[in-house]
Amino acid sequence: MKTGEFTFTMIKPTAVRLGKLVPILHEINLAGFNVVAMKMTRLSRLQAEKFYEIHNDKPFFEDLVSFMSSGPVLAAVLRKENAVSEFRKLIGNTNPQNAEEGTIRKKFAISVQENAIHGSDSDENALKESCFFFSQFEIFPH
Repeated sequence: MKTGEFTFTMIKPTAVRLGKLVPILHEINLAGFNVVAMKMTRLSRLQAEKFYEIHNDKPFFEDLVSFMSSGPVLAAVLRKENAVSEFRKLIGNTNPQNAEEGTIRKKFAISVQENAIHGSDSDENALKESCFFFSQFEIFPH
């Protein structure tokens, strides 16, 4: 994967449970992102702890792990020029109350924790997070 052209996203359990998967994917598509890998899965508690280990010293860690292992998620690798920054603009602020109108979190999130969607915050994390969910044989960059 070429740095700068890829990002990772995960549609979170509440959004999946509430039937927001297709509308969110539609927003991603309309914004010009190409899906190069995608799968539905359910994180075990240990997998959620590993994925979010960067936050393990934060007070919200336990709630985050419990929430993220509470139901199915959709994980995907997306391709677009300046993918990380463009995707962060598309999804909006972590707190949906502070998110700009038209962003995915403004439209579909319930709360800060149940904010509908995860998006990588750097090229380095996009690669790390993509490799957490997908092998090199599951990502089709062209």
